[in-house]
Amino acid sequence: MKSLNKLIILLCFSTSTFAQPGSKSAVIENGVSLSLAKSRAALLSNIQYNINLVIPAAKSQDIIGVEQIEFDLKSVPEILQLDFKSNAEDIKSLFINGAEVGKNWKHEHLVIEGKQLIKGRNKIDIKFIAGSTSLNRNDDYLYALFVPDHARTMFPCFDQPDLKARFKLDLTVPSGWSALANGKLQDSINNGMTSTYRFSNSDKLPTYLFSFTAGKFKKVSQVRSNKPMTFLHRETDFKKIQYSVDSIFTAHLDALTFLEKWTGIPYPFQSVGFNAIPDFQFGGMEHPGTVDYKASSLFLDEGSTKDQFISRSNLISHETAHMWFGDLVTMKWFNDVWMKEVFANFMADKVTEKLMGKSTFDLKFLQDHYPAAYGVDRTLGANPIRQQLDNLQDAGSLYGNIIYHKAPIMMRQLESMMGADKFQQGIREYLTTFAFRNATWDDLIGILSRKTSRDLYAWNKVWVNQPGRPVFSYKMDIRDNKISHFSITQVAESGSQRTWPQSFTLKLFYPGSTRTIVVNMTNQTLEIDSMLGLDKPQYILFNADGTGYGLFPEDPLLFKDAFARNSALERASIYINAYENTLSGNTNKPEDLLELFKKCLILETNEMNLKVITGYINNLYWTYLLPEDRAKQSVGLETILWNAMEAQSAANNKKILFSAYQSVYLSANAAKNIYNIWQLQSPPKGIKLTEEDYISLALSIALKTDTATNILTQQIGRMNNQDRKDRLTFLIPALSADPGERERFFYSLKERKNRQKESWVTTGLGYLHHPLRQSTSIKFLSESLDILEEIQATGDIFFPQSWLASIFGSYQSPEAYQVVAGFLAQHPNYNPKLKDKILQSTDNLRRASKLLK
Repeated sequence: MKSLNKLIILLCFSTSTFAQPGSKSAVIENGVSLSLAKSRAALLSNIQYNINLVIPAAKSQDIIGVEQIEFDLKSVPEILQLDFKSNAEDIKSLFINGAEVGKNWKHEHLVIEGKQLIKGRNKIDIKFIAGSTSLNRNDDYLYALFVPDHARTMFPCFDQPDLKARFKLDLTVPSGWSALANGKLQDSINNGMTSTYRFSNSDKLPTYLFSFTAGKFKKVSQVRSNKPMTFLHRETDFKKIQYSVDSIFTAHLDALTFLEKWTGIPYPFQSVGFNAIPDFQFGGMEHPGTVDYKASSLFLDEGSTKDQFISRSNLISHETAHMWFGDLVTMKWFNDVWMKEVFANFMADKVTEKLMGKSTFDLKFLQDHYPAAYGVDRTLGANPIRQQLDNLQDAGSLYGNIIYHKAPIMMRQLESMMGADKFQQGIREYLTTFAFRNATWDDLIGILSRKTSRDLYAWNKVWVNQPGRPVFSYKMDIRDNKISHFSITQVAESGSQRTWPQSFTLKLFYPGSTRTIVVNMTNQTLEIDSMLGLDKPQYILFNADGTGYGLFPEDPLLFKDAFARNSALERASIYINAYENTLSGNTNKPEDLLELFKKCLILETNEMNLKVITGYINNLYWTYLLPEDRAKQSVGLETILWNAMEAQSAANNKKILFSAYQSVYLSANAAKNIYNIWQLQSPPKGIKLTEEDYISLALSIALKTDTATNILTQQIGRMNNQDRKDRLTFLIPALSADPGERERFFYSLKERKNRQKESWVTTGLGYLHHPLRQSTSIKFLSESLDILEEIQATGDIFFPQSWLASIFGSYQSPEAYQVVAGFLAQHPNYNPKLKDKILQSTDNLRRASKLLK
């Protein structure tokens, strides 16, 4: 996945020592430490889990589990730790090799004494109450989500990625429920009030990929190219079902077909199945045979934009790519979790390129990955792609936009440097060599290094092992109106001397013509001899092809000529670089850049570029304008957006501009306009609004008026889908006009039971801390930081990051920044990875508090 070690110089595991299997010094501690993982991996093999779960209809009732674990021991240790993050009382009986033994539960582990084990095959039988932390139980459905180390919260297991096992699952559920799991469904038996689903033994999987879904779902089955596929969903909108279901199956087939051909390996698992989960925590999760998706990402209709359709295809391709990258070949330890994510994104992008064409792919790649990566890499909390991890309980903190967005940029550069054919050969060898096994980044680099003469170790050091991005500058000498010298220099944004080997292009502009120069940046300073003797250009566009990574010089004349002689890709590069330079304080002030973007609204006709522009306008408007300046700008911006919407001919372009209008409006006239559109369900001419769009309008009206309960209650009355009704009901107090009710909403989130639906929570927090409500919500900032460690300990992998982003995302005041600075000063020994998340999420606040002085 990312890069280069000189034949394995990067250690996948830290050099920390650990107790030998028979040592009396074996440490029992919370979580799954690296030393424990190494010790067990050296002892255990051929693991088989046989699990039977009885799931009652009422989510308040316990789930009873019966489990048999079989495994081979290479030698007998003094003790063997079985992970179970629950309570000792939840273990009802324990038999080891046929003999009942007392339970010895310490620090999240069942401790088994060596005298109870034998060399060779062992068998443990356990009756237990299943922990519900990661079973995501709802009134009439549930789904298991165990990444990265949450399997141990549900059942006793060896919860580490390099102890792959097979899982034989039986589920007894209320009659009328459907079920899907990793293994193929063998049969189902109706017992009157209950049904039992028996699944075949799964393929070899790590515990974090063991999963199942059960509940009141609609089941759809299709056979595509001799591949049986099963789909569970809860959608009730007939138009969405009619418009989406077949295309969802088609997107899976497209991805499977491409990946089988590219990897040279047939689909490696026994079944193809997927679920649409209401308000799923992530975009998707790659459990073989039972992939989970956020329902709203799958179910689209005629009112959806091109970007939404491309994003759905990309999401499905991402999760499908995981079947090979992560599921077939799994990282040995979670410090290499980025490997599976970078390949999933990288291969998903290749599917997009195949289906959408190169121009769409190049534009989508630039827009999806670069702003998100820059949003972390420019911060004081920037982290490298590959990070150290000592205990799996901290693995969730490794996830973020560097893994998902900088890593694909790095991988694209690696492929370009090696050549596409050699790169593909190396990846195929890697997949074949480690199929159904575990591998490290060093293993991959060892394979790739044999297929190139380039020094992958040096390349890897800066791209994978260090954070940050380069800042480029140039020097051009002119003699007799000709270029006599041209050089480009790069330094780290932090000021250190570093070189990011990479390629990009320059576009030189002349009256009536242009010229493109390819730059292969291999040193800190590069002399470009091919430019010597060329006429002096009017101006230069750096990174014209959008492949270079970093902060590039910006010429203000580019905006003036952007639509005359630049492609959609080049314009996107201009927009992104202009925004980054503004935030860095190099060129335009925020209000000046806002004016430039306003002028682009009428001229820009590319849908995806309009989304980029309106996104930047929204950020500048709410975060980088003072409230009094925002008030002065509002009517003019509303008018420009509305006029631009009417001037556009494409329906999707109109909808993007209408969404921006909805986000920024403040005036009484605009408020009346929005209310009438919502109340009469009469969208602007040429725009199709869906139920989700009307829900969004209702939320905007509730935020900007004092009628939250009335508006949202009316919207709920219009809806049929109970899942969407429940979501809106949850959000009502966060939008209340009563500060006391909003305060009660915030304090309710301190109880874990009220944070079960994480996407609901972060949406509510976003409204609670909206700039229009910050005068009353700023008092919650300190307490929000105080419970961050608990949020990490009890939530899923993205929750700490989304918790912080939804709270701090649009603050701009020095007072808010002082809360952050004060918290970090008072906690000098704070968890370093969480500290980085705070610095990343409050970077706009830090910059705004300086730029707006």
